[in-house]
Amino acid sequence: MIQAEDFINEARSLGFNTYSGVPCSFLTPFINHVLNSDNLTYIGAANEGDAVATAAGMTLGGNKTIVMLQNSGLGNAVNPITSLLHTFKLPVLFIITLRGDPDFTDEPQHEMMGQITKQMLELMGINWEYFPDTTDKIRSSLDTAHKHILSTHRSYALIMKKGSVKSEPLYKAACVNHIPENSIYQAHDLSPACMQTRHEVLRTLQEDVDVDNAILLASTGYTGRELYALNDRCNQLYMVGSMGCASSLGLGLSMALPDKTIIVIEGDGAALMRMGNIATIGQYAEKNFLHIILDNEMHDSTGGQATVSAGVNFAQIANACGYAASHIGTDPKLMKNLINDEQTMGPRMLHLKIKPGTMNNLPRPNELPYQVARRLMNYLGTSL
Repeated sequence: MIQAEDFINEARSLGFNTYSGVPCSFLTPFINHVLNSDNLTYIGAANEGDAVATAAGMTLGGNKTIVMLQNSGLGNAVNPITSLLHTFKLPVLFIITLRGDPDFTDEPQHEMMGQITKQMLELMGINWEYFPDTTDKIRSSLDTAHKHILSTHRSYALIMKKGSVKSEPLYKAACVNHIPENSIYQAHDLSPACMQTRHEVLRTLQEDVDVDNAILLASTGYTGRELYALNDRCNQLYMVGSMGCASSLGLGLSMALPDKTIIVIEGDGAALMRMGNIATIGQYAEKNFLHIILDNEMHDSTGGQATVSAGVNFAQIANACGYAASHIGTDPKLMKNLINDEQTMGPRMLHLKIKPGTMNNLPRPNELPYQVARRLMNYLGTSL
């Protein structure tokens, strides 16, 4: 059994200063120590997949991050592990608790995951070892993980058994009320006659953005492809797969690079898929985070199947979750107002209703996703 402080201090010496995840009783000493510290950051995610994507954003911004989760949460994390971390080569260090360990009695819901945790990691191409249970093993475990991450650009996992870490009390509140006193919600003209197409909105956005200061993260599907087709730039990242993870990726990047404006553009289907991250953004994001949801009430890139967004006001949800300013409308000029807003001290959202449809002969990026990610990291001056 080790002290959480001993592991965390060794990890810090290798540059791991940020932790993201969802609690497990096995992880309590770790989370408590991080929360008690003034020099470490813990991002409590709504689910394990969002924690993974937020950590990927941190990695993109040059901030080494440890993701802590219970093995039951691997199911929530499979998609961002396989289509975000793997595809973009954005590695993180995992600490995964082994609930359902055959060596001791656990709750029945953990039985299956206890049997398949190691196989799941191996199927996803993640090298692993058991979490160190004595102080003298900590450095060697971390060195192995760190060297693997740097040499392969792949993630590494430490599987934690019960009783590996001594208990530690929590002295600080996990979260404080982050909802601004003067938060703004405003509904603008929603007339269908004023709606524009996605590519018209994206063209306006590219014209309004200061390339030297703003980063555009576009979600999977037509959003990223159209942004690329209009004007491929070094300050842009085009998501593929990992649907719904653009906002959590953007959260991590915005926290890693507080001096850059991070603009996340996603569709209504993606926003609905991981709506819990809106609450996480409301809690942790600062004024450099702008969230744009382009809502045509359908899954456009898969044939136009309807989403349920016709009855959803994302801006009101954002307002209730702590965004400092949230607007709904149809006028793309609203984007420029929010980009240039220096007064609002917190994250902002624009829920923009748009027309369905896409550009003719829409291309896909010529570069592979990990090449686009490395191009952006070179532009930002960040590294693994």
